[in-house]
Amino acid sequence: MLSNFIKEGDRVDLTAVDHSVPGNIGKDGKVYSSKVSTILSEDQMEILMPMEQTKLVLLPVDAEFNLVFYTKTGLFQCFARVIDRYKSNNLYLVVVELTSNLRKYQRREYYRFSCALEMCARDLVEEEKKALEESNPLYLQPNLPIKHSVIVDISGGGLRFMSNQQYEPGSMIYCSYELLKGGEKKHYEVVGKVLAVRPLENRPDTYEHRVQYVNMNEGQREEIIQFIFEEERKSRRRAD
Repeated sequence: MLSNFIKEGDRVDLTAVDHSVPGNIGKDGKVYSSKVSTILSEDQMEILMPMEQTKLVLLPVDAEFNLVFYTKTGLFQCFARVIDRYKSNNLYLVVVELTSNLRKYQRREYYRFSCALEMCARDLVEEEKKALEESNPLYLQPNLPIKHSVIVDISGGGLRFMSNQQYEPGSMIYCSYELLKGGEKKHYEVVGKVLAVRPLENRPDTYEHRVQYVNMNEGQREEIIQFIFEEERKSRRRAD
């Protein structure tokens, strides 16, 4: 049931569909961001007319779009057709009708976005490990020595970073970094499990680590995924 998963106010990304090209994505690949206004029925909803640089984007009636919803329980995807558009209570709205079933959307969650972000890290101490094992709120002990490193790719499931410090595979580490969201930096403190470590041949005493998040807050995970979406859009605009 649509209303069981999608709520009013949820963010939605719309990409034009072109069935004549591979992947069905429109030729320009442009993604429009908006929000769900009202769930009208189990296959129809009102969405705020998207904006682009302070201008309304008038989505054409009968056009089909790929919709990706950002919800509290994760990402969902479906295809939908624009069946109406109008102004109501000073809001410009489009009505879309689903042309496919709603499904859980996982692909982007684990897409690894290449980057170069500064990060601080250290091994968890025994008290922190014990809290993690017992599923208690993680208490991070302050003022412990940390090592600087560089994140080289990031996803909703984990990250890969380079460091002069070699962490052991299977160890739990504390990671601290900042992401730019909406023009402002937001600080993240996460715990990760080291999955793999390898020395870099062309850089002595430097090690590549692959890390999987452990017990990450879903709100944080969604923010990281949104960061990846936003950075991809910026990259596409720069390439145009």
